[in-house]
Amino acid sequence: MPVNRMATARKSGKHKREEVLIPDKLYFRIGEVSRLCRLPAYVLRFWETEFPQLKPTKSNTGQRMYRRRDLENALRIKTLLYDDGYTIAGARQQLRSESKALKTQGGLPFPRRAPSDGLKRVRQGLQEILAILSGSARRARA
Repeated sequence: MPVNRMATARKSGKHKREEVLIPDKLYFRIGEVSRLCRLPAYVLRFWETEFPQLKPTKSNTGQRMYRRRDLENALRIKTLLYDDGYTIAGARQQLRSESKALKTQGGLPFPRRAPSDGLKRVRQGLQEILAILSGSARRARA
């Protein structure tokens, strides 16, 4: 199973920043997030009330389902609070400013294509496949 790494750079005081291996999955249950973050589940539930960036969805059974982005946000919040010494309000503000900085940087440095350009290529490819299949069906009947 592929694994992504979320690296943390420095060590300080009581809490050591360490590398967390994030499994390549779409969703994580709160127990998995708790284990990966090395935090009790009640801390994660409390953070959900304090940080708007941490909003897991709930399954039909009411189980919290964290996406990768939620897990990365939880790790970032942990770093801000435990390693960098931010208060909850300060960490909330820091996350807000980081989010704004990402938005002002813009998207990926690739040229944008019109959305219809991709659809045209897909349609053309499907028409070519249809022509090939139609030709082989005629040959099979002959």
